[in-house]
This record gives sequence, C-alpha cells and structure tokens, in this order.
Amino acid sequence: MTITQRRQAQGRQGGPPGKQIPAQSAASLSEAELLAVFFHRGGGPESAIDISSRLLCRFGGLRGLLHAGDEQLAAQKGIGAARLAILRALPELAKRYFEATLPTGQAIRSPADTEAFLTARLRDLPHELFCCLYLDNRHRIILFEELFRGTIDGTSVYPREIVKQSLAVNAAAIILAHNHPSGVAEPSQADERITRRIKAALELVDIRLLDHLIIGDGTSTSLASRGML
Repeated sequence: MTITQRRQAQGRQGGPPGKQIPAQSAASLSEAELLAVFFHRGGGPESAIDISSRLLCRFGGLRGLLHAGDEQLAAQKGIGAARLAILRALPELAKRYFEATLPTGQAIRSPADTEAFLTARLRDLPHELFCCLYLDNRHRIILFEELFRGTIDGTSVYPREIVKQSLAVNAAAIILAHNHPSGVAEPSQADERITRRIKAALELVDIRLLDHLIIGDGTSTSLASRGML
C-alpha cells in the first residue's frame, strides 16, 4: 500500500491525517495532503484527502480555492462552517507570516524581504491600494501605512499627505508601493508621474525616496531598478 493510499484509508476511519505519518516532513506532502491536515477527517464516505483533492480540482489549485467566494465554497460538498473558517484563516495566516519578515524597529535586511512583505499585503486585493514604508536613517522600519485607495493618478494620490506623514513619524527615507489588480506589474505613465511628484516633494524636506514597487500577480516591478528614480 502506498503512503497516499494508507493516508486515505486512515482518513476514512476518522483518524487525523497529521498523526498518520509522523516521520514525513510537511515539504514532501502534496497540496491535497497539506490541506487534509487542516481538515482533519473526512465527511461520510470521503476522506479528508478526497475532499481536498476535489476542491483543488474544482477551483483550479490552492490559490483559486483560498480566494473563492463564501457562497462558492459553501455550495461544495464537505464544506461546512468549520472548514469554511479554515479556508478563510489560511491566507490570513500566510499574510501574517510574511508580515513578520519586516517587524517594526528592525532594519530592512534585503529587497527580497520587502518584496515578500508587500506582495503578501497587496497581491490579491480587488482594488488598487497605495502604501508607504517609513524608515529611519538606518533603514529601520518606523511604520507601514495604507494611504490611498483607488486608481493611481494625480487626483487620488496626494504628495503633500505623504510628506506630512513622513515628517510626523520623523522618517529619513520611504518606500512606496501599490498593486495592480490586473496582475500586470508594469508601471503606467500615471505611476511614473506620481512617483516623480512625490520624490520632488520629499526632496524639499530632505527625505529620500528609495523605491516604488508595483505588485502584480506573482511579480513585482521596482522603479528604482528601472532607473526611474
């Protein structure tokens, strides 16, 4: 009997999957097996792995499943209030995990940490959100703030508000970020214009704009790396 068959057989008997193969590392499990660990046991004739596999197939993978609507999920066989709560908690847990890579008061260790943090915060939003990381003169994080919501243009992003808040928290440098719900991380002309306006406003009060990151669907673009700052 294979490992998966053994897990399925034990799942049908009601045993929690997490205790079935204690020596097996989480990294070696399939997405269905990992999800089954959270579901614990099957419902009726289906094992937890059967339910997980069916849901992953129905929604086109893990990401599609975790971002499906409540009504879509509740309509699926085997999804009750408890499992719906689990599916809603998992992306929030992942988000908080990545947020911990940039704790307040610590210096930014790498651009990759910054990108991971901002991707976790912005990637799956249905609307554009313009944010700012405020840093001290040693690039330690003072504050992360969500500033403006909506389309990025001259009327929805206000450089004076960014300058005002930067001065209020005594920031020496900032990193800007916003998402593109379309999933395309290429900067628009409006993105470039507002970046130049914000940089010019910050220079008047001796605050550096280190970067402006655009977050897409699994990709990001740094305007600094493009030479746009």
